[in-house]
Amino acid sequence: MAETDWREHLKNFFEDLDVIEKSREETIQNFHQFCEFIAEPAFETLNEELKQYGIKSQFQRSKGKSISLKINFPKSKVDNFTYVVCLPENSFRLKLKLVVRGRNNEKSQIEEREIPFMEHIDPDDILKLSQEELIQDVIEQYKDFNYDALTNL
Repeated sequence: MAETDWREHLKNFFEDLDVIEKSREETIQNFHQFCEFIAEPAFETLNEELKQYGIKSQFQRSKGKSISLKINFPKSKVDNFTYVVCLPENSFRLKLKLVVRGRNNEKSQIEEREIPFMEHIDPDDILKLSQEELIQDVIEQYKDFNYDALTNL
């Protein structure tokens, strides 16, 4: 009986490893879908709107593990704020993190902080996120950063 138990235990272990690996692959695919169908169109829409305020911005995907939107100071080529959505290494769920980078003025050093990405959204619902919800979050983070920069000199 004991001989069967350990063999079964070993078999279950390898099956669990397979499940984890398949989950990781699926999570990477889901992140690609998030970038392609939600983030990129949202960032493009926001890019167009920011132009009305004399603000240049650009977005970029990095090696399938992050997507970022960089927003310059008004009428400047210097970056003011960057919103980076990252897929943590070895993720097996779409539990994303957000890195916010920015500078108070065109000559100051860049500050960076990492926070959970849209905490109120369950990782299983990330692909149900609308472009408008993502745009709202970018605007909220951008606004908070700039208000802090202007009031905490």
